Amino acid sequence: MDYKTALKKASAWCSRQEYCRSDIRKKLETREVSNHDIEKVINKLVEENFIDESRFATFYVRDKFRFNRWGRKKIWWQLRQKDLTDEIINKALDQIEEMDYRQTLQKVVYEKFKQVETRDYIKKKSAMIRNAVSKGYEYQEIIPVVEQLLQNQK
Repeated sequence: MDYKTALKKASAWCSRQEYCRSDIRKKLETREVSNHDIEKVINKLVEENFIDESRFATFYVRDKFRFNRWGRKKIWWQLRQKDLTDEIINKALDQIEEMDYRQTLQKVVYEKFKQVETRDYIKKKSAMIRNAVSKGYEYQEIIPVVEQLLQNQK
């Protein structure tokens, strides 16, 4: 694929959805665009504000938190995989309200609590903790939520 075609394709992708540089690079690589042309396309898209990594990170954080109910750690690692800077990631994560974060964590823990069928306290507790950790929540924030829920169920 030549430069002009690659630029048209990438522009079309970016006009439909937010992308970061690494996503566009991967898409263009699969279409066998040369590295030189990929860099030119990406630079042009950034210059014309089709790609804005801060904007991408903001939307990514909001969507993954709201719809997937991921915690900060999982979102942070996923954004690092996309080669975003710590500064951009942390700024985007700051948009999550603390109260919303705690409420979402409580929902995640409670849903797992309802799914676990065992009455064994340790097994139930560990299943709830593992599930919340796998969704990217911080261990020190999970423990009080789990303990409170299990205490209320006694």
